[in-house]
Amino acid sequence: MISIRIQNLTKRFGSTVALRNLDLVIEPGELFFLLGPSGCGKTTLLRSLAGFYIPDEGSIYMGDEDVTRLEPHKRNTGMMFQSYALWPHMTVAENVAFGLEERRVPKLEVRRRVIEALESVRMGDYASRKPNQLSGGQQQRVALARALVIRPRCLLLDEPLSNLDAKLRHEMRMEIRRVCKEFKLTTVYVTHDQKEALSISDRMAVLDGGKILQVGTPKEVYRRPVCKTVAHFIGETDFIEGRVLGPDGEFIAVETEIGRFLGIGGGKTFQPTVGAAVTLSIRPECWKLGREPRAHNAVRGRIGESVYLGEVAQYDFVAGGMTLKIYELNPRFVGGAVEGDLFASVEPEDVVILGS
Repeated sequence: MISIRIQNLTKRFGSTVALRNLDLVIEPGELFFLLGPSGCGKTTLLRSLAGFYIPDEGSIYMGDEDVTRLEPHKRNTGMMFQSYALWPHMTVAENVAFGLEERRVPKLEVRRRVIEALESVRMGDYASRKPNQLSGGQQQRVALARALVIRPRCLLLDEPLSNLDAKLRHEMRMEIRRVCKEFKLTTVYVTHDQKEALSISDRMAVLDGGKILQVGTPKEVYRRPVCKTVAHFIGETDFIEGRVLGPDGEFIAVETEIGRFLGIGGGKTFQPTVGAAVTLSIRPECWKLGREPRAHNAVRGRIGESVYLGEVAQYDFVAGGMTLKIYELNPRFVGGAVEGDLFASVEPEDVVILGS
């Protein structure tokens, strides 16, 4: 297992700055996700790690080795692309063996390692088939085996599941995590799929405009976003504008057009001053509906449009001149039960205060 250390990394394409002074440390054996909107710089960063792009400034270390300007084939990294990139005229075994043969590994060793790699992704029975005889999920497993067979010191994945349907994506994301942990691989995984990142990553970095906005565990990034961009990109949220009234015990009081809220600062160092304009971020599933208000953070309103999905209902909750998104698990306030005013309440620790 190796660490990956990125220091002051900048990459330009003409007048466009794709990466801006990035600093990042990925721990040995970590399954680390890079995510953000299209054009945020995540693929540029991954390709810089692979050696396909040479940065204009900064350094990349794999373990103690400076690989900033090292050729891709000398970095010993395994790469999986969005397209499977399997040779159609070769069998599954021949596709997996290709990288080893290019490295002039002895034939008996090639055969042994190909069998091991295919067994590790549960494709041992398909060694003699051609890619066009496989499903999309099976082709993806072969591509993973091909990346693993060279015994890379780290694995780089560029949106590897984007061409699969929802069921196969769910199956393969867990398979990728299993394999990465089994082989103790330091893995960097690029995606725009929030659910993918939240479900299997150890940590993640959210990028925008070539900068890293936040690094943390899935729970940290989801529950404590440090800015509006992160809160908006990771999951859904209600934004409510307000002004800081001041501290209230362990929380911060904020006045908004729909009432007074207690909340916590986004990020560990954010401490807004009294009178500062701020934005509250509240996840739709954090609201609780009832006929009576709770002690704190209660808003009176009515349910407008609603979508009933069985285990959950999605409501447009109209409060004053604002419409809030509220998700109710095991829904009660559907059909005739929605008549009249209700109160939507939220716990202070679920109200994140962000800079406006």
